[in-house]
Amino acid sequence: MIYIHWIILTIYCLIVLIAIINLLTDNRQPAKTIAWLLILICVPVAGLVLYFFFGQNAWKEHKITRMSKNGEEDGNGNNSEADSDTDNPDTHLSVSPNHAMIIRLYEGMDIETLYEGNKIDILTSGYDFFMSLLYEIGHAKRHIHLLSYIIAEDPLGNLISDALADSVKRGVKVRVLYDDVGSWKTKDRFFRRMTNRGIEVRPFLPVRFPTLTSKLNYRNHRKVIVIDGSLGYIGGMNIALRYIKGDNKGLWTDTHLKITGSGVHGLQHIFLKDWFYMSRTHLDGNTYYPTIDNSASGSLMQVITSSPMRTSQDIMQGYVRVLLGARRYVYMVTPYFLPTDIIEYAMRTAAQSGVDVRLILPEKGDSRMVSWASKSFLMAAEREGIMVNLYNKGFIHSKFLVADDNFVSCGSVNLDFRSLENNFEATAFIYDETTALNMKSLFMKLEEDCTTMKKNRILQRSSFLQHLWESMLRLLAPLL
Repeated sequence: MIYIHWIILTIYCLIVLIAIINLLTDNRQPAKTIAWLLILICVPVAGLVLYFFFGQNAWKEHKITRMSKNGEEDGNGNNSEADSDTDNPDTHLSVSPNHAMIIRLYEGMDIETLYEGNKIDILTSGYDFFMSLLYEIGHAKRHIHLLSYIIAEDPLGNLISDALADSVKRGVKVRVLYDDVGSWKTKDRFFRRMTNRGIEVRPFLPVRFPTLTSKLNYRNHRKVIVIDGSLGYIGGMNIALRYIKGDNKGLWTDTHLKITGSGVHGLQHIFLKDWFYMSRTHLDGNTYYPTIDNSASGSLMQVITSSPMRTSQDIMQGYVRVLLGARRYVYMVTPYFLPTDIIEYAMRTAAQSGVDVRLILPEKGDSRMVSWASKSFLMAAEREGIMVNLYNKGFIHSKFLVADDNFVSCGSVNLDFRSLENNFEATAFIYDETTALNMKSLFMKLEEDCTTMKKNRILQRSSFLQHLWESMLRLLAPLL
């Protein structure tokens, strides 16, 4: 019997050794490598299970190879039907020199499409967003494309489902894409019912044994809706009742953009690319990219995506460019703050250069472990001159950035490792004074319901053990 125990222990140690060798030869970022080494060495058995499901890159490399062969994951490359004719960005007088550099940054990544003449409406409550969405669904004529991380089986989810089914009866083609992990709590019967009513439904990267492994680690966190190729939505709201009624954390505050204009082509490209990825069905042409008049004045924008398929983190690079190029201020809102070293360095550099860098995040997060891990990052940010505001009027789920009265980013991106490096994300980069001033006004309004971290007793460390625990969790930040 003793020998059996030694045999099991030896086999386990060999498996761990193989995992460590695989981890070391994977040449990841040192912070992630160290975090996984700590888990493998210090958390017996459970650490190995976590690594098996969340830590392997083999699936990612396989997909990168496959997508490269298909020519589908082209960064944010845009469909030829979607391209809008624009001049050199330097000729747009409304674009500051710094933001012209952002545009050129993405040109170097073959993300060159600039969409002109866009009307941007900022929706700041679930009620406003879903009332607008239901109205537009009811007036759709050709197609509705809906991509959401979460589609909940609650009264709102059922209402949206009924509205989509009614559109199908009118002859509208409806396609729905949801993330299989994000919508794990939603029963399959809900989506089968949608399918039975004529809606085409696909889960993104469905997770099933025995192939789930690290598929759990790469999720589609995008929230994009396109109606008839001429109107679209992008932002942070999922399809769930809590955005209207709240939950045990209180009312939910979030931000979504309603876009009419050529920028909708960029949103359409996101959906159709992800739809092809899961259905292998290629959709193209004027039906999905109708001609849109760009002659009217409006916002200039780019639609930027990031994904684990890309070796570069496109959205993160844009954020760094904004932070390092800002002259007066950068205001950021996020529900989670576990920044990568690059983002943390850029925020610190901007603040130390005299730029007014401010951050809003919820006082009470929806994950205790993430909240503990973020405390050390927040304390460090405050020491470096960044104003940290804690929102105390419910839970804030918004993800936007506004800078220098002429730049806005709004989409699905959180300021954490997972969102910046692992997830499929999307955001709109808007180069427009009117939109920036409106978003700045929204930030100031949110700030009225915040307390600074210095005045918040909850974040004051009460003991050495608590400080030690937070510091230990900080090491795991790349994995949370």
